[in-house]
Amino acid sequence: MAVKIDKELCTGCGTCVDVCPTEALSLEDDIAVCDEELCVDCGVCIPECPTEAISE
Repeated sequence: MAVKIDKELCTGCGTCVDVCPTEALSLEDDIAVCDEELCVDCGVCIPECPTEAISE
């Protein structure tokens, strides 16, 4: 299961992209997106998001 990103809350800061150990997160049109095949649901990105846009 991959993390979920609330596109309305995401500001595209890229913090989650920087901390993702599997490079599953990227920015597309200034919004974070998650590649479900790469995401191992480690949760590292969740507390790093300043707008709480990422959840399990």
